[in-house]
Amino acid sequence: MRETRLKGMGVALITPFKEDGSVDYDALLRLVDYQLENGTDFLCVLGTTAETPTLTKEEKEKVKRTIIDRVDGRLPILLGVGSNSTQAVVDSVKNDDMTGVDALLVVVPYYNKPSQEGIYQHYKAVAEATELPIVLYNVPGRTGVNMTAETTLRLANDFENIVAIKEASGNIAQMDEIIKNKPEGFDVISGDDGITFPLITLGAVGVISVLGNAFPREFSRMTQLALEGDYANALPIHHKFAEMCNLLFVDGNPAGVKAMLGIMGMIENKLRLPLVPARQVTCEKLSAAWNEIK
Repeated sequence: MRETRLKGMGVALITPFKEDGSVDYDALLRLVDYQLENGTDFLCVLGTTAETPTLTKEEKEKVKRTIIDRVDGRLPILLGVGSNSTQAVVDSVKNDDMTGVDALLVVVPYYNKPSQEGIYQHYKAVAEATELPIVLYNVPGRTGVNMTAETTLRLANDFENIVAIKEASGNIAQMDEIIKNKPEGFDVISGDDGITFPLITLGAVGVISVLGNAFPREFSRMTQLALEGDYANALPIHHKFAEMCNLLFVDGNPAGVKAMLGIMGMIENKLRLPLVPARQVTCEKLSAAWNEIK
């Protein structure tokens, strides 16, 4: 089961909202079409960037179905199903309609700060509850706890359907240790746009990108060039987007990328509380960066 199509540039899709705060499904379809037409390799649905904690159960199901129906098998779908309750994730993977879902993204449990053994047991329970491929997601800046390389490798070795990790710890040495010691077929995927290029040079297979919401063609090209070993042509694109990456995250995610998509005329720049739009000064800098890139 190790082999998956989750390689290259995946995009962590945002959830567009209307001015009244409701989900803008027409804009969501436009965004999906934009990804389909511009080189994206797979879609990450209902992840952090989608403001998933603010969506109702009914909205999450409709967002999932809207995207899957539009994609119609043309790209792999990686579905976020994380929770800080192990039983909630187990119930979800057992009972929810997973038609059209290619793999599951499962974040390290957040807020309750489990031990490494607790993290292992969480993923063990989820892996044993489904036959779908599972992508681990380590993002200690959000969860409050880091999954160590040792725990990641233990899971990778113990469960065939744990096929990859989205690594967003910011710890290059930790990521390199995983890449160096991982079992065959287990993949490391960058969870940070800004380190995609250097991580691919170490052996990562791609990125789950926020930047790709707005610039899928360009960032996909950089990713593919790097994967092909054409570092000379990939590096200038990496440098071109370095400042943009900083701007996209200075006011939090997805505030930055929603501001960018608003500037591009693709969505309303609307978030759900407790998230708020990017500051005016950030929007002005994003607009200037957009004018330089387009």
